[in-house]
Amino acid sequence: MEPLRVAVIGVGHLGRHHARILAGLSGVRLVAVVDLIRERAQEAARPAGARVCTDFREVLDEVDAVTVAVPTSSHGEIARPFLERGAGVLVEKPMASSVAEADDLVAAASASGAVLAVGHTERHNPAIRAVTPLVTMPRFIEVHRLSGFPERSLDIDVVFDVMIHDLDVILSLVKSEVAAVEAVGVAVLTDRFDIANARLRFASGCIANITASRISRDKIRKIRFFQPDTYISVDYAKQEVEGWRLVRGDGPRPKIEGGKLPVTRGEPLALEIEDFVAAVRGKRAPLVSGADGRRALELAQRVAKAMTGEGNEERGTRNEERGVRGEE
Repeated sequence: MEPLRVAVIGVGHLGRHHARILAGLSGVRLVAVVDLIRERAQEAARPAGARVCTDFREVLDEVDAVTVAVPTSSHGEIARPFLERGAGVLVEKPMASSVAEADDLVAAASASGAVLAVGHTERHNPAIRAVTPLVTMPRFIEVHRLSGFPERSLDIDVVFDVMIHDLDVILSLVKSEVAAVEAVGVAVLTDRFDIANARLRFASGCIANITASRISRDKIRKIRFFQPDTYISVDYAKQEVEGWRLVRGDGPRPKIEGGKLPVTRGEPLALEIEDFVAAVRGKRAPLVSGADGRRALELAQRVAKAMTGEGNEERGTRNEERGVRGEE
């Protein structure tokens, strides 16, 4: 089988890891690394001996697939020409600057038959994969995603920076439409919302309470699921899962059984890229499709609008449009 020819476009905070992983994948040839900063591209390309470019147009007709890890305001401009040519595209989250742009990318992929994947890495987290079959009837979900002050993505709200990971995970597990959204955000250290809380109510009656912060002294990434007779806790960072359930027997009191569940650990980003490569090779849907990315973006925009209050539609619109201009 011929090696899959892949290029990485954008090698900032996240893209350089794309290049590292692709350079080591069997059956893949990293043919080019593209970045506006040539020195940065050279550093990422050196281990694989890949070509260095500063303009993505130079590789449009030379690849079978690309990963796109540039600021989100450029996602549509860069991803669409590859999709139109039938090349697979893995675009980092959030997938686009607006739902309309996301729809455009989904349509381009559908028209050419190209694979379009979105980089919601937590869906590839082995801990989430382990609990997916177990979360069958969630009634309450609690999320805490807290971290210290970052050095990137400070021109976007914390909703689009980090909360969107959990929105995507929850949407994949709760098989119901979001009926209502309540949210509050506070700009503490920047002029964007640095801490946010969202309360989602699903048509099924499930409630999800999500807190995201980039100004915490502690680093916490946990999600908890409560459903009839069952409690499941996931530590994203440690890739650990605990599950407890009520067992009703013949005695007067039910028993509580459970403990840590087995998780085969792995690097979520590497698993994501491996899935993307396999999807392109097998002409199948990736784990996180363009439609999934579009749905998460739409919900993130609903949360951002709710944080501004119903009486400030102008600011809400700016939130929707700006959500996503930081470097990946």
